[in-house]
Amino acid sequence: MELETRYIKTNGVTLHVKLAGDPNGKPLLFLHGFPDFWYGWHQQIPYFAERGYRVVVPDQRGYNLSEKPKTVEAYKINTLARDVVGLADALGYDTFALVGHDWGAAVAWWVATMFPERLQKLVILNVPYPSIMLKHFRSGNWAQLLKSWYMFFFQIPALPEFLMSLGDFKPFGESLRRTGTPRSFSDADLALYREAWQQPNAITSMVNWYRAMLRTSQNSLKPKPAGSKPFKISVPTLILWGEQDKFLGKELAQPSLDLCEQGELVFFPNATHWLQNDEPEAVNAHIERFLSASSVLAQAAR
Repeated sequence: MELETRYIKTNGVTLHVKLAGDPNGKPLLFLHGFPDFWYGWHQQIPYFAERGYRVVVPDQRGYNLSEKPKTVEAYKINTLARDVVGLADALGYDTFALVGHDWGAAVAWWVATMFPERLQKLVILNVPYPSIMLKHFRSGNWAQLLKSWYMFFFQIPALPEFLMSLGDFKPFGESLRRTGTPRSFSDADLALYREAWQQPNAITSMVNWYRAMLRTSQNSLKPKPAGSKPFKISVPTLILWGEQDKFLGKELAQPSLDLCEQGELVFFPNATHWLQNDEPEAVNAHIERFLSASSVLAQAAR
């Protein structure tokens, strides 16, 4: 399968983007998380390209070969969501399906919040709706606070970047491997990751996503109701969740589903946070089934 590489201007930054599949196929955008880059979807790209989709996979701002603004404010979630819509605009897509993992899933949730009319379907891997995360922090979910220790550590200037870069990033890469299954990351995968992390200013830009998150007011992450009705995600949504996630507890999944007018939640008992790497065949099959379905059962969990 041939991958096309483009550099596309959107929302004031230039993103490095991989494209595959039929240029006239249905647009399907994949958003990676931390500390990933476009390659995090390498087991999904050919699968969906071969099935007729136009697959679009950017390095998000601050990552790998995409532009890296220097200020922390440049990585606030409203801006990140506008990057995605701007990318679709640049490619000529009025509507599209969106898949996100980790931080990419947080951005995908926010695209569905700010621009629901632009999305056909939404697929979320292992990340709750942003306000659900904050609610659990505030309510004293100590298990989740302990799992999220790194988010607070990343607020320290310079030290996280220094520690992650030690040993040519090899210890950092091995720390990822320890949070996954034997299938999550191969030696070849981690070599590509280290190359991406070594791009100029990449590691600071990546960490700045977390710094921007904790500087964002809690009120701005609260879903806004329409009139007297409680807020709901109107886009049909599929949530896939690896139960062995060492960073995010499975108790965050159901409250996120509850925010969806049309939603489905599927747990993977043996998968970790790196769900699309751990069980790519099952993940791909679920996404394809969901995208091709004409309707979604409301509040389906299994």
